Amino acid sequence: MSTPPTPAVRKQPPISAQGEALALGLLGVGLFALSLPMTRLAVGSTQAPQLSPEFVALGRAAVAGVLAAVWLLWQRAPLPGRRDWALLVAMAGGVVFGFPLLTSIALREVDAVHASLILALLPLFTAALGALLAGQRPSGGFWLCAFLGAALVMAYTLLHGTGRFALKLHWADGLLVGAMLSAAVGYALGGHLTRSRPAGQVIGWALVLSLPITVPAAWWLRPAAPVQLSAWGGFAYVAVVSMWLGFLAWYRALALGGTVRISQLQLLQPFLSMLAAAALLHEVLDATTLLFAGAVLAVVFVARRMPVHDASRPVPRPIPDSRS
Repeated sequence: MSTPPTPAVRKQPPISAQGEALALGLLGVGLFALSLPMTRLAVGSTQAPQLSPEFVALGRAAVAGVLAAVWLLWQRAPLPGRRDWALLVAMAGGVVFGFPLLTSIALREVDAVHASLILALLPLFTAALGALLAGQRPSGGFWLCAFLGAALVMAYTLLHGTGRFALKLHWADGLLVGAMLSAAVGYALGGHLTRSRPAGQVIGWALVLSLPITVPAAWWLRPAAPVQLSAWGGFAYVAVVSMWLGFLAWYRALALGGTVRISQLQLLQPFLSMLAAAALLHEVLDATTLLFAGAVLAVVFVARRMPVHDASRPVPRPIPDSRS
């Protein structure tokens, strides 16, 4: 009598790797949480503009790209494989160009608290795209939560788009939605690429690949008039910390813990961003924003507990009772 094959069990990463992934993920989220307030500080407002949004977006990528080039040379990192270049270009389009440019323009028009809530669905979309790239199939409950979360964010923008209850959208909300999708694509692709090479090299090559565009554009868009020192401080933060150090920690966490699970640590990011905006920019946290933020947080928390199946395996179904 032949012994039936033992079903394959997916190995869990060791406890040390799980702890490192959690610590790096929390570090990345904490660093990213200040990105929106610092970007707002750099670009100013329509009433008191500082650095141009385009310069902030492309200049931060240029500075981070130079840091990445030095780091890659020091690491003697090999060139990416031919199959990786297209994914790196798409990744750069999301996190090097799309997210920074769209958020910089939007934050000239809306405050950082408002933007933080619009971007609260980022972990959900990142998890969905990461699951698809990993050959997994999110359950129907997962997608239901995604649509419910999107509906909540849309309701918030309709009710709160101009800073008061008014059924109208602000055009900057569309930019923030585009920024969220850009970041989700970039994070998911980056998490996918970290399977074949170190996480630092993934974001490093995406930044270096963008240098022929970011450096000339940043030089062309450099400010012609003096701006406040605080604006340069905000720019320095998003260039060195958000665009480089934060990415190093974040993509390493995605590589160790998996995109689907680690991305959910970003649940904390909107609240940390709101607190930072209130502390640094003296923005107001009203009851409506807190109510919708809590609702979105609950939806993403529920989605995190929904099953995600391997696409190569059928979804398990209950076996009918033969006695009935």
